[in-house]
Amino acid sequence: MTYVRAAEREEQIVAAAMRVLGSVGVPAMTLRAVAAEAGIPLGTLHYVFPAKDQLLRAVMAKVVRDISEALRAEAELDQGVEHAFRQGITSFWGRLVESDLGLQIMQYELTMYSLRAEGAAGLARSQYERYSSLVTEFCEQAAQAAGERCAIGYDALGRLTLALIDGLILQYVANPDRDRARRDLKHALDMIVLLADPRPAAPGRAGRSG
Repeated sequence: MTYVRAAEREEQIVAAAMRVLGSVGVPAMTLRAVAAEAGIPLGTLHYVFPAKDQLLRAVMAKVVRDISEALRAEAELDQGVEHAFRQGITSFWGRLVESDLGLQIMQYELTMYSLRAEGAAGLARSQYERYSSLVTEFCEQAAQAAGERCAIGYDALGRLTLALIDGLILQYVANPDRDRARRDLKHALDMIVLLADPRPAAPGRAGRSG
């Protein structure tokens, strides 16, 4: 048997889990089905991920990494908050929303599954805290790189941005009208930029909000 490093094995299993989740959904996903999809013995999967919850958390971590990469793929942080924001969110939309509706459905299923099975302290809370902090950090880094500040706190900006984009994704999943969704996304970005009101920061205040 060919030796596979632990990190590679974990990536293989997570990728298989995402395919299974996209096919049958969260409640119907089993570790046995994931092992079969990955082409490995069930015992091997249990060694890496002893419980379904651990595997779902690994899937969520992979999704967060993918979102971060999509946000930063074409972002020019030193060009200012507005430029980075519009470029990053538009890149994310094209790479992970328009091109992969199954991924978006899977994420919402993970949220609902967690809320029903674990309550507010489970995976769903961790999921949205990660999403929000990702956008928060992105905005703050862009402000620091360009020597700007925003009118509201970056944590609030992250949560509000997430709420708007989340709603647009749900509408797109229900009715995938690409042109309409793109227009709505532009309007949403206009609203967020107006709220953030990025301006040159006073000396020593770059990256600070308020």
